[in-house]
Formats: sequence, structure tokens, C-alpha cells
Amino acid sequence: MITDNSSQPGLTWLLFSLLTVVSWGVYGIFLHTGQLAMGDPVNGRYKAFLFVGIAYFLTAVLAPLGLLIAKGASWAYPAKGMWWSLIAGIVGAIGAFGVLLAFGAKGTPAVVMSIVFAGAPVVNALYSIWLHPPAGGLGSIRPQFFLGIVLAAVGGCLVTFYKPNPPAAKPKAAASQPASPPASTKAANL
Repeated sequence: MITDNSSQPGLTWLLFSLLTVVSWGVYGIFLHTGQLAMGDPVNGRYKAFLFVGIAYFLTAVLAPLGLLIAKGASWAYPAKGMWWSLIAGIVGAIGAFGVLLAFGAKGTPAVVMSIVFAGAPVVNALYSIWLHPPAGGLGSIRPQFFLGIVLAAVGGCLVTFYKPNPPAAKPKAAASQPASPPASTKAANL
């Protein structure tokens, strides 16, 4: 059972963070595999996204509902909390849909997810600074922060450009009988 350890010191937060790293690390690969397995080159990404929504319903609606009932939680929901949570869910779903669209535009999981996971921390850091500026102003930001942004961008580029390629596909064995000549050739020989 998952417990809320936010008031306890220790490294529980790190374990949950690593759970997210592993889950999101395989997310793009699983999503791409699902899209391809739909067997529909035109609508496969939409079909895969539908099942992502069903999965979100199972894990993000039914599971917390069960936990809230089991813990006897209050059913009072402040409007501000509801709206921000809804917006967060919409932004997350748009991101998942963007990943599928990138795959549909011939992006591969290794490249797309490298860009996403290198770029997202940069966006998060910049938005956080804009939302909550440092006490000493922007001039008080240490140079290591900017170096971190550059390294994240460079790292994403390096992983994208220099990822190992999968083995080349083996050519299919030719049929044992030669193919018959085209009809136009047959007619010309008559």
C-alpha cells in the first residue's frame, strides 16, 4: 500500500522519483509499440491514445477514488485546486498526444523521448523561475544553473544524434521460382 510520507524525512521521495523515471523512461517505447501494434497506419496513434486514456482512467480515477474512500477523506474540493489539477491533466494529455503525433511523423522513441526528457526539465526550471523569481533577482542565479540548462540541451542533442541504430533488417529470401515477366513483355513476345 502506498502511503503519504511527505512529512517524514528520508529518501522515500527519491524512490518514488525513480519509479517515475523508470515508468516514463519506457513510456515512449511502449506507446510507440502500441501504436504500431494497432495495425492501422492512418488511425493507429488515435487508437493507442484512446487506450492511454482508459489506462489513465483506471490508474488516475479508480485508484485514487479507492484510496480516498479507504482513508475516509473529505469530499470537499476547493475550486482552485480542481481547476489547476484539471489543467495539469490536460497539459499532460496534450504532451502524450504530442508524443504520438511525433511518432506518426516518423520520429523514433529514442529520439522523441530524448528531446522530451531533455527539454522538459529546462521548461520546468524556466517556468518555475518566472512563477517564483529568486529573492535576489535574476542576477542572483548561480552560473551552474545556466550550465545545467546548456548541458541538458546538449545532452538531448547528443543522445538524439548519436543513439545506437538497431541492427539492419535482414533481406527477405527470394522466392524459389522466378517471377513471371510483366504482361506487357508477354504481349510483345507474341
